[in-house]
Amino acid sequence: MGSSKYFFSANLFMGSKLRVFMSVRSLPIILRRRLSSSEHSMAKTALLILAEGAEEMEAIISADVLRRAGIDVTIAGLTGTSPVKCSRDVVVVPDKSLDEAVKQSPYDVVVLPGGLKGSESLAASATVGKILKDQEKSGRLVAAICAAPIALKSHGVGCGKQVTSHPSKKDEVAAGDYKYSESRVVVDGQLITSRGPGTAFEFALAIVEKLENKQAADKLISPMLVKV
Repeated sequence: MGSSKYFFSANLFMGSKLRVFMSVRSLPIILRRRLSSSEHSMAKTALLILAEGAEEMEAIISADVLRRAGIDVTIAGLTGTSPVKCSRDVVVVPDKSLDEAVKQSPYDVVVLPGGLKGSESLAASATVGKILKDQEKSGRLVAAICAAPIALKSHGVGCGKQVTSHPSKKDEVAAGDYKYSESRVVVDGQLITSRGPGTAFEFALAIVEKLENKQAADKLISPMLVKV
């Protein structure tokens, strides 16, 4: 999984890095390294929190699409670095533990995939609550799909905003301080919510559009053969 992240990054940035190298090849090595590090640090960052029982399509599609857009995605295991069994028995190895990933905060977006069991764990985690509240307080993006908006409700994040969720969680989410919508993807300020596995591509593209721009999101649609 880690290798795929760097594969996408290498392809997305190869052209710009080559131009930088050609224009400064006569400069001292130390200066060249500084320029390269500065360019890399400009990439947007995403923290995707993975819990046992997460919906694998929502987790993997989100991570994949964001990485295709050149966003540096960290998949963090809620309980550590052990392989995580998702809702349909697909096993995913996190990049690092959530405790370790938090040390690299802040992230431009925190992504919560759904799945009933995984979402319940996110909703019960004090660590996740602190991350979400800090993210909201600093005006950075939070994105939750499927059942994961119950974690927003549990931690009191996004109150007063328009949201959606998986239909099975409509009553629970709507009982919170939210304006509930049946739309496939809802963007309200720095909060993005969506409905389920079938809306995962739209959800991920909405994150890309919010972090980058519509043109960056649109560029991804044709190569993936996605209809939105």
